[in-house]
Amino acid sequence: MSHFLKKWNELADIKEELATRDWFFGTSGNVSIKVSDHPISFLVSSSGKDKRKRTDEDFLLVDAHGNAIESTHLKPSAETLLHAAIYRKTQANCSLHVHTIDNNVISEIYGNQGEVVFKGQEIIKALGLWEEDAEVRIPIIKNHAHIPTLTEVFEKHVLGDAGAVLIRNHGITVWGKTGFEAKKYLEACEFLFSYHIKLLSVQAQGLGVSNKAFVS
Repeated sequence: MSHFLKKWNELADIKEELATRDWFFGTSGNVSIKVSDHPISFLVSSSGKDKRKRTDEDFLLVDAHGNAIESTHLKPSAETLLHAAIYRKTQANCSLHVHTIDNNVISEIYGNQGEVVFKGQEIIKALGLWEEDAEVRIPIIKNHAHIPTLTEVFEKHVLGDAGAVLIRNHGITVWGKTGFEAKKYLEACEFLFSYHIKLLSVQAQGLGVSNKAFVS
């Protein structure tokens, strides 16, 4: 099997797994995987496709600036420039962007603070933080409709080979050195968001549960 086909199948498997979680509402979201470093090229989701289905038009190959490398009728996902920024700035090899109810709610609750911070939660170890009282800080940026402007703001927070950024009322973008690491980041973040929202709900009912896994 060729390198290109291996990358295609790896990304298709990731997309399929995320689709089974209902993380691609209304064709939203996009995924990508790097194919080559010199020059940079990567496969990214085609715009407007039903991500529950697996077809030969699910992805297209683009360059470091998100432009299609070969002539095609397919259009890259709107957020392709975010993926491109990640591959230009880091050694990441996979990037995932999903819109879920939980990540949208968290981004709205803490959007004015510019970040959401968690600590004391076991799942944080999935993000590579193993200290006793480790904290994870996830930036929250404004949802600029102009994608180049959004990308400019977004890439200021792309500081390592693995990470995550929330876009307010839009979704989360995560990345990692492998497809497995990117998916692990996404799953851990979504766990933290869901946990915190449920905990806030319990606290609102006056049941006296403390929130030790969150730093306001």
